[in-house]
Amino acid sequence: MSLVILLVTGYGWSNYRHLLNGLATSDVAEGGGADGAVDILLVGMDSRTDAHGNPLPENVLRELHAGSNDASLTDTIIMLHIPNDGSSAVGFSFPRDSYVSIPGQGQHKINSAYGRGKEAEIASQQKRGVNDPAALDRAGNDAGRKLLLRTVENLTGSSIDHYAEVNLLGFAQITEAVGGVPVCLNSATSDSYSGADFKAGQQTIKGPDALAFVRQRHGLPRGDLDRVVRQQAFLAGLASTALSGGVLANPNKLRELISSVQDSVVLDLGEDTDVLSFAERLRGLAGGAIKFDTIPIEDAAYDTPDGEALKVDPRAVKAAVRAATLPPGAPGSPAPQPQTTSASPSEEGASTRVDVLNGTRTSGLASKVQDRLSGQGVKVGTVGNTSKRNSSVVRYGPGGESAAQEVASLLGGMPTESDSSLSSGRVQVLVGSDYDGPSGPRFSPGGALALDGTARQQSSDTPEQAPISAAGIPCVN
Repeated sequence: MSLVILLVTGYGWSNYRHLLNGLATSDVAEGGGADGAVDILLVGMDSRTDAHGNPLPENVLRELHAGSNDASLTDTIIMLHIPNDGSSAVGFSFPRDSYVSIPGQGQHKINSAYGRGKEAEIASQQKRGVNDPAALDRAGNDAGRKLLLRTVENLTGSSIDHYAEVNLLGFAQITEAVGGVPVCLNSATSDSYSGADFKAGQQTIKGPDALAFVRQRHGLPRGDLDRVVRQQAFLAGLASTALSGGVLANPNKLRELISSVQDSVVLDLGEDTDVLSFAERLRGLAGGAIKFDTIPIEDAAYDTPDGEALKVDPRAVKAAVRAATLPPGAPGSPAPQPQTTSASPSEEGASTRVDVLNGTRTSGLASKVQDRLSGQGVKVGTVGNTSKRNSSVVRYGPGGESAAQEVASLLGGMPTESDSSLSSGRVQVLVGSDYDGPSGPRFSPGGALALDGTARQQSSDTPEQAPISAAGIPCVN
């Protein structure tokens, strides 16, 4: 028994040291606050180099359908929030064309933050007399990562603890190492730009095909917004596959995974990060506890000096992130499901009733708000119209204040006010023309996808996702 323990421990430690010895690292995050969770910024780089700055061979670029591109652009940006108890996780996607405030740079598309930070740092280093290309590239990349991280922190109000970056080659290699990732498409698709050529239905993809799957935007009904949903569905499948015992307990697959991570992933580990214990915590998420969502979008065709972009409201983004990441039961956290022990508006008493009235010219908006509330376990009574109004508000009668605050947070932080004309426990949602919260006409560009394959919170202007397949893989465009 002692010999077996020694051999197993030695094997695990050998793999751990092998990973750390060849890993590319970058000192990016200054460390978030002690908020009971770990926030990680996951970034997919449209890069033609490996994690150590070495150019990718031409034959590899051709296989990956990656043309020449000297710009440092980020194709994928996701903030992953993991509570310290490892019970669940939520990932927020930031579409690459989101028009946001970049510290020191003004308003621009979020995928340019990395490149802008890199260019500014290289120019600064050159003025100081630094001319070594490798040193300039290293300093520039670190500055670009830091600026992107600060941009996301300012937009969400979150403190990010760690940073993880993967390039084009690495993405393909990681999917090979885990043996492929299951995905499902609503219909067949073909795109010469990304190399995507897929049949409809469920299939397992890896390598260049996996890269094409998450990069395609031409030929999709909603372009980049559908690509974001694809990335979420793919990451759900990848996480389930990689965190399963079939990969972590297989010596050959584990070695291949470590090798691909060394070649293609840049991590900000921090001095206090225990990779082994953190990985063990993540294993508990493989049972369906990861869900993915997208930041709220106000206008999907917003004209800017940088071209057409996606307009976002930082206040709505902060409210959505806060509602999704707060611990259950905390003020402003999502409504508990009816089967839990926490009280929801429908459980605070038989007299509690939530009515939704539409005071805008947008037909069917009250019903969409009802769907949003019902999906969170809130029972809605009357749904109808009211006189035209500019401002949205949640009113409540005696004893309905806590329920009103909960409903308001679910709808993007809507204001609340007491109304003595309402009966005891009654809550009334009045939707005005300023409404841009969840289920509104300008809300999120896609449904939130959970690791177990369930689809949540569909967009108001797109059809719902196709039914989930028997294997629990969400079908997407």
